[in-house]
Amino acid sequence: QVQLVESGGGLVQAGGSLRLSCAASGRTFGNYDMGWYRQAPGKEREFVAGITRSGGSSYYADSVKGRFTISRDNAKNTVYLQMNSLKPEDTAIYYCHAPLSIGDYWGQGTQVTVSS
Repeated sequence: QVQLVESGGGLVQAGGSLRLSCAASGRTFGNYDMGWYRQAPGKEREFVAGITRSGGSSYYADSVKGRFTISRDNAKNTVYLQMNSLKPEDTAIYYCHAPLSIGDYWGQGTQVTVSS
């Protein structure tokens, strides 16, 4: 079992920045990759960014490339999503994701709202 708790969401103006955090517990954090997804109202959940277990590689959706940065601190069991140059279309609930061999784990989500 893995428990994931996101934080850091909020309301920000277009062009602003936010940093999301996801604290994990329950299994050795450094043993699995991590990711961020988001779901906007009326839309399906979509991939945003992912990072390998060591933090050595990361990958992004085209829509956020160059603006968002995913990172992790395995000593703190935490993954981060730094979001810069935010746009109104980034408004969504952001979810932390842990794809383990025993199943997929999700956090409860944190709301990000970007005003124009």
